[in-house]
Amino acid sequence: MPTAKFFLSLLSFSLLTLSATARPYVLVLSQEDFKDELPSDPDSSPEWDEFGDSDSHKSEEDLDPGSWRQIFEPSSTEPQPQPQSDTEALYYSAVTKLMTGDARLIEEGSGEIETAAESGYPAAQSVLGFLWGMGLLRERSKQKAFVYHHFASEGGNMQSKMALAYTYTRQDMFDKSVKLYAELAEVAVNGFLISKDSPVIEPIRLHNGAEENKEALRKSKGEEDEDFQILEYQAQKGNAAAMYKVGLFYYFGLRGLRRDHSKALSWFLKAVEKGEPRSMELLGEIYARGAGVERNYTKAFEWLTLASKHHLYSAYNGIGYLYVKGYGVDSKNYTKAKEYFEKAADNDEVGGHYNLGVMYLKGIGVKRDVRLACKYFIVAANNGQPKAFYQLAKIFHLGVGFKKNVPLATALYKLVAERGPWSSLSRWALEAYLKGDVGRAYMLYSRMAEMGYEVAQSNAAWILDKYGERSMCMGDSGLCTDAERHQRAHSLWWQASEQGNEHAALLIGDAYYYGRGTVRDYDRAAEAYLHAKSQSNAQAMFNLGYMHEHGQGLPLDLYLAKRYYDEALEHDPAAKLPVTLALTSLWVRMNHADSILVHIIDSLPDVYPKLEAWVENVLLEEGNATILTLFACLLTVLYLRERQRRQAAVVVGEVAQPNLPNELGMPALMR
Repeated sequence: MPTAKFFLSLLSFSLLTLSATARPYVLVLSQEDFKDELPSDPDSSPEWDEFGDSDSHKSEEDLDPGSWRQIFEPSSTEPQPQPQSDTEALYYSAVTKLMTGDARLIEEGSGEIETAAESGYPAAQSVLGFLWGMGLLRERSKQKAFVYHHFASEGGNMQSKMALAYTYTRQDMFDKSVKLYAELAEVAVNGFLISKDSPVIEPIRLHNGAEENKEALRKSKGEEDEDFQILEYQAQKGNAAAMYKVGLFYYFGLRGLRRDHSKALSWFLKAVEKGEPRSMELLGEIYARGAGVERNYTKAFEWLTLASKHHLYSAYNGIGYLYVKGYGVDSKNYTKAKEYFEKAADNDEVGGHYNLGVMYLKGIGVKRDVRLACKYFIVAANNGQPKAFYQLAKIFHLGVGFKKNVPLATALYKLVAERGPWSSLSRWALEAYLKGDVGRAYMLYSRMAEMGYEVAQSNAAWILDKYGERSMCMGDSGLCTDAERHQRAHSLWWQASEQGNEHAALLIGDAYYYGRGTVRDYDRAAEAYLHAKSQSNAQAMFNLGYMHEHGQGLPLDLYLAKRYYDEALEHDPAAKLPVTLALTSLWVRMNHADSILVHIIDSLPDVYPKLEAWVENVLLEEGNATILTLFACLLTVLYLRERQRRQAAVVVGEVAQPNLPNELGMPALMR
């Protein structure tokens, strides 16, 4: 039997690279990955539920105890929740002070957090673990951070569970991390929609290389965004499509808007009155979830049915779900549920594939077929269905159908867990950054960084590097020194590079190469550049060529240097000028290795440190001062070319022969 292969493209936050989107990670599964024996008893795996009840009707405080939502995103229509105890009140007072950017208030907040944590309040223990991990107004201690996160996790704090799961994963302790990520992913997936896919709200990357990511930031200004204001004006003038889009933005908190289910409901109802069918499906979701209204499955069924009559095939998933659960209909009916899921799948609605996978996995109204279920999940996952990632993670975690693969299960669970309600921190951090409060943004991104979000690690490091003292980085005795900021940025960039951020790996290489915030170490610089090169980073390829050319951290090898320079040009045509200069430098070294010119070129960065700094800061913001050497190489080539021209002129005068074109041109580069 030929090997059956399935290709699963996982668009994972943890694999985000320099670009705004993720680099696809391809998983190839072969026949060998299947188990020879498959479980036949549908109840043999009690871990599998049928179709989980949505927890979206629960507040963020219920799903994420100790959530900071009431501080950063207070409801405009619902009353502010009152503290249940003096300790809870002290906790929220402390967090508010920690986020002010005022050194005195931060110190007060730090003391209040300690007091609340000593009383056993899990959310306060979690924040105290965060403060120990950061070294904020205390000597940094990973051990104490771990202890407080452990206690907070035992008390049910989800953000501490994220932090612990990430810590275990970095140490390859997958047996521990997979359990935590599985619990977190379950909370996240139960909040997803029942019919159509929830839009993926990816954390915004503040920077694009060394530059601010202005285009992405422009689209994230919420109600202050000019495009949104135009859209809202059109909605107010009666444009049905605009009404639907505004409702969608408020419902999910898109484009930097704060989520507001009441406003979303109002706009969807207005859009329906104007004949906008897409709003019908969202109204079905709202009533099924009880989001901003009292939960009513009968109304949910009615709205979803109306939507399906307008050929909104994703609504079939919601109808099928209601039949599976017996909500809003006369009774459970698995046959009808399967029919609706098949209608959705036949119309290229990926949710239909996912739901059919669940039915075959558990044997709900059909004969159990784990392999067929896996095929449905893979189709759904290939189309970005997050719930399919979750089911595949469970399959590899428990070894159902496929052989057990705990590291893979951990990665898939993490992908889903990062979409949980605690991801709201990213919205609040971005909002603070756009308002110019980089200190608050840095604190929020640092909190997410501890929880393993690569984009947050990258953003926090970039804020430290770009804004210096404005970042309000606090050390053990006050504002961070330059050395402390460099060290923290270095640590954050390193964590981001571990998760596939090629720009972070490049900056780590630069830090070791130039001795920024750490001891100069060419070997470790080469290691970091190789990591960035493995992700097809042209700058890293160029740097590796330079290191081979000079024997710094890598063997002196001019031919390997040329290979890396050529690769850099292949991957980035914009590198033509520096690559040309570098290849010219190689020619000089090969043909004039012992000349005084080579020694002068090599000594220029030490002889002219001020010029080197100017090149580093002005010409190449990322610190590649090698351009100075290449510029000197160009002058050398001009000198050699002029000398060669004069020699050729003498030959012409003495011997009446025409000059060969090659004798007057640029010295031939190595082949």
